[in-house]
Amino acid sequence: MTTSAQHTAGPSAGPVLALEHASLGAPITRAGVTLFPVYLFQPLSAPVVTGSPDSIAVKEAESESVPTLSVTSKIDQVFLLVEGETVAGGLQTRSLNVSVLVPPRASLDIPVSCIEAGRWGGSRSFTGSAGHVSRRVRRAKSAGVEQSLRHTGRKTSNQGAVWDSVDYELTRLSMDAPTRNYADLEVIFGESSEAAPQEHRRLADAATELIELGPLPGQCGVVVTHGSRVVAAEILATPELLAAQWAAMVRAHLLDAPAELHGRPSASRALRFILRLATSKATQAQGVGLGTERHIRNSRLVGQVLTWEDTMIHASAFALAA
Repeated sequence: MTTSAQHTAGPSAGPVLALEHASLGAPITRAGVTLFPVYLFQPLSAPVVTGSPDSIAVKEAESESVPTLSVTSKIDQVFLLVEGETVAGGLQTRSLNVSVLVPPRASLDIPVSCIEAGRWGGSRSFTGSAGHVSRRVRRAKSAGVEQSLRHTGRKTSNQGAVWDSVDYELTRLSMDAPTRNYADLEVIFGESSEAAPQEHRRLADAATELIELGPLPGQCGVVVTHGSRVVAAEILATPELLAAQWAAMVRAHLLDAPAELHGRPSASRALRFILRLATSKATQAQGVGLGTERHIRNSRLVGQVLTWEDTMIHASAFALAA
């Protein structure tokens, strides 16, 4: 998949301005992970839905290549696939390289990364989403995509760096994964037995509580901190889009719970992180489906922003120093 790319500089303009005017709510901390609620004030001119596995069919591309999957919309609305989502099954488990707005009833080839290094075989179809990958995996993936886009016009990741980050997470959480499948980590949130490791029970309990609390009324995203360190931000266009992705997002950020904390969460640091995402120089490209992508990589963060019809649809960013 080749696309044209253009390098653009700040300040931000158009739909990305919504990020500059974002506001924060009171944070909540569980298992060492702090979530600041993010609020946006922008209109959404056309309906967009996400999170429903019955709305999209995913299968291996005709070429059966690692970095590409085929998706087909089954609905009459625009459907959002979120960067970092995983799809299980197929010849191996994959994660989306970029966010994609799939037009109604359309078929698209989408760029993905492998997050299961030890398998290539099985069915050409997929069984559905297996959550989101962690910030380290997404950071490695997004950094590779930005570099590839600038140099080749392609939205491919550095697959070796992605596999390294998957291995790191599996090892850090003491997960026995025969095919080195990141999706195997989801079992942590299903463990209720007393035999489960204490750390896993702590993460599962925290996830259950936060998922049940759900996003607050009007909330569109989160800024994630570990103590005073801002490590990530994830923002969607509307509260409804966030609600549909909430459970997967919460679990992914809790899997990243730090072993040690330093300092206290800071709202001013969290707002600066969003502002940096909005105003940094970006490589701009046409979206895989609808809309326009901005890819950011600098000394502080790596991130992506998808916009469509004067609306910021999805933004994700990960600190490079954290």
